Parts: sequence; structure tokens; C-alpha cells
Amino acid sequence: MKRRDFLRNAIPAGVMLPSLVGGFTFRALGADSAIMRSLLLPVTETDHVFVIIQLNGGNDGLNMVVPIENFSSYVNARSNIYIPENKLLALNGKVGLHPAMSGLHSMYSDGLLKVVQSVGYPQPSFSHFRATDIWMSASDSETVINSGWAGRYLNYEYPNFPNGYPNSTMTDPLAIQIGSSTSLTLQGPAINMGMSISSTSNFYNLLNGVQDPAPDTPAGKELSFIRLVAQQTQQYATVIKAAAGKVPQQLSYPSNNSLADQLKIVARLIQGGLKTRVYMVNYGSFDTHSVQVNSNDATTGTHANLLKNVSDAIKAFQDDLKFLGADDRVVGMTFSEFGRRIKSNGSTGTDHGSAAPLFVFGKNVLGGVLGDTPIIPASATVNDNVPFQYDFRSVYSTILANWLCVNDQDLEQIMLKNFQLLPIMNATACKKPVNLSGEQLVSNYPNPFTTSTIITFKTNGGHTLIQVLDTTGKLISTPIDQENVSGTYTVVFEGGSLPPGVYYVRLQNLSTQQVRPMLKVR
Repeated sequence: MKRRDFLRNAIPAGVMLPSLVGGFTFRALGADSAIMRSLLLPVTETDHVFVIIQLNGGNDGLNMVVPIENFSSYVNARSNIYIPENKLLALNGKVGLHPAMSGLHSMYSDGLLKVVQSVGYPQPSFSHFRATDIWMSASDSETVINSGWAGRYLNYEYPNFPNGYPNSTMTDPLAIQIGSSTSLTLQGPAINMGMSISSTSNFYNLLNGVQDPAPDTPAGKELSFIRLVAQQTQQYATVIKAAAGKVPQQLSYPSNNSLADQLKIVARLIQGGLKTRVYMVNYGSFDTHSVQVNSNDATTGTHANLLKNVSDAIKAFQDDLKFLGADDRVVGMTFSEFGRRIKSNGSTGTDHGSAAPLFVFGKNVLGGVLGDTPIIPASATVNDNVPFQYDFRSVYSTILANWLCVNDQDLEQIMLKNFQLLPIMNATACKKPVNLSGEQLVSNYPNPFTTSTIITFKTNGGHTLIQVLDTTGKLISTPIDQENVSGTYTVVFEGGSLPPGVYYVRLQNLSTQQVRPMLKVR
């Protein structure tokens, strides 16, 4: 029997004490015996830390990582909001960063930033709430799952939580979310595996022993008493204060930047010695349906300010980690629930879309741009979306396997199915090999086609997936979803019943994902 299964079945349930300390919600429980303490070791020994940055609202990826390839089509689709080519911060000659993101551009030049192009999933949802749930749970679009991907990971690492925690081997919170209540991302199969710090001011109130004043009422007096008892008994509050107290000096962070405020706390707690493996922070207002840019200068405006704050905050965080001597242990990632449509709207904004780029950053990241430049039709319509190239769950799986050292068997259970690993992480203690390929691996003939076309694809062996998508991101067909021996294959795609237009054929094999356009004509 596995140790985690033994714990679930053999250890009696303990008492759980919810309490509030200066606005924080905690759960704390001590271990009852030496036997329990010895059993509650984490499954994987690692000091690696993962920081998740959520960009709430649906970030416009095409104006963040701008296609220099296909630039004329980009301008044609976004004539009222496009970023001029001479203003872009060039990356690999094929794409450039928004000019407000000089901090991340500097990190890219230093090999500390990976840009993963066109991240999404089949059958995308354009609802903020549902799309956020999909990203946080790592579910298929049509499946509702009530646990989060990071919560399932922590449940495997720390079985039977919260019973027996904190203990002598894990004195600290398993995960910490700053700036809001703990989200679905950290939800385990039975209980949320994290704790939340609802605001940065509450964090400093905790360190300084400051409480928000209680009202002078009977209820207020009861609240004051509960707070006093909670402060005296709360073990997590104690270890957080102790960790923060070990870091008397940090580098400066940008002011009036709530993301920077959150990341400054994360850096302090990491260097202070917390064993917490996952941190989550968030930054909002990316739902830019209107006035995304200033009409007289598209490089300025609401979206530019948001991107500048993200870039400046991450750069300050990375510099601080290096100053503190903790940069070798930390990898971070940004995500948003969806991107925006290819074509801008008449309100100098963009509407809900599907795939978009994300960033992975840190000293142990394999820097560069992963993936092809997004395909932009010459005459994009209001319904056209960037076709997804990489499933977001492949990014998660790579982080779990090649940074947090999850073994293959547990990885598939945590992620609910098998996803390919991507060339994102540099050499680490738990790195698994991934394959790099620059050749064209999927094509079709004839192209254009009228009724059917032959898809030719090359696989390196193992699980191979061929999907056909329309321009809205909808999955039309899955001609291949199977194990293949290494080689070149063909499959006939019957598209006679489809309306004329552009479609995309997508190959996924091992670490490789490629997307190519197909044109259906009458």
C-alpha cells in the first residue's frame, strides 16, 4: 500500500480549527504522535518554489507579444489599436514585446524568460467564470471538476491534510495566496490546500501586531476576544511572522503597483525559510472591451499601464530574489483565463477570445520563444481567434514534472490524463527529457481543398494527436488520437460538409505542437 493511501485509511480524523487573524483565514492542527510525524513526510523532497500570477479579465496577447511576422495582417485586423513595429521590443526577430514591458525584455535578454505562444485548449469558453474554472481545475472544456490542479498536486505531496498538520516536518502552509481568498487552483479533492492573505496591508498588520479596530458593540467585543485567542494559538501565523522577520532588507519595488506589493511579500517569505511550495498572486482589469489604447497613441492607455505594472513587478521580484540569494529555487508563470479576438472592435478595444501567450520566468527557465508566430488571416473577421498551439495543461505538466519533481504515475493522476512535456525548464534535479524540432511536421494536400484533403504528419513515436479546428477555436474533428511508432503517416480528412473558409490542423506529439492553416473552398 502506498504511504498516502495508508494515511488516508489509517489515521483518525483530528479536530480542525478555523480562525481569523487580522483578516487571514487559517486552518491549523498539530500532530499527535511520533509515528504520525514520521509518516507525514512529503512524497517528493524538493526545495523548489512555484509562483502563479493570475491576470484577471482576459489579457490581449496579440498586443502583448506582437507578431512581426504577419505584421501587415495584424495591422489590417487592428487598425485602431495596433502597436507600431518600430516601437516594439524585439525578441527573436519574429515577435516583439509591447514597449511598456522593458523589464521583461531585459529578463528575456538575460535568458530568464520563456514566451510560450498560443496557449489554450479545445472548445474554448468565452465566459470569464467558466474559463477561469477550466484553467484553475485543468479540466476539459465540457467537464466540471471541483478540485484545482495545484490542489491535487499538494494533496499527493501531503496526504491526509489538514489532519496532522502543521507538524515537525511541515511546519508551514502548503500554499499561500495573496490578494484574495484561496481559489479553485489550490482546492484539493476534499479541502482547500492553501491559505489566503486577503490583502497586503493585512500581512503587515500581522507582522506589526496591528488589528483593524473592532466596533464598540457586544459583537465587537466578542470579535476582539476571538482574535486574541486566535493570535495565541495560531501556528501558521507564528511561522509566517518568524519567516518575515528573518529578512530585514529587500530591494525596492515599484510604487502604486499592487502586483509588486504582493510579489514583495512572496520573496520575503521564500527567503525567510518557509517550506511553502506554491504561491499565487493576482492582478486585474484586463477585460479591455473599450478604450484599450489612447486614440492618439496606441502604445499608451489602459492596456499599456497594465502591462507595464506586470513587467515592472516581475522584474523587481526577480532582482530581489537574486539579491536575497533565492533565485535558484523559484520559477514563476503568468496566465489569464483567455486572450482576445484577432480583430479589434469599434471601441478601440478587443472582445473575448481564445488562445494567447503566457510567460514562464526564473533562473532555471530555458529562455526564448516557444512556438510559431500566431497565424492571422489577411482579412480577419470579428469571430476569428488565434488557434491554440499548446494546451495549457502541457505547461502545468511540465512545471510539475520538471520543476516540482512529480513522478510520471502521479503526474497523470494529478492532471487527469497524459499531457506532453515542453522545453521550458533548464537543467534541474528532476528534469525529464523533451525533444526539440524546427522542421515542419504536419501539412495537407491539396490545399486549398473542396471535399477532402490528405493530412501528412511526422511523429517521433508515442502518443500522437491530430486535431482540426475552425477559426473560432472550436474543435471540428480528431482524425488521430493514438500511440504511433516513429515515422511519417497520412490520414484523409473529409471536409465536404464544412462551409468554405480557413481551418487549422494541429499536431501534438511528445514535446512538439504545430499548427498549420488549411483552406476549404467551394
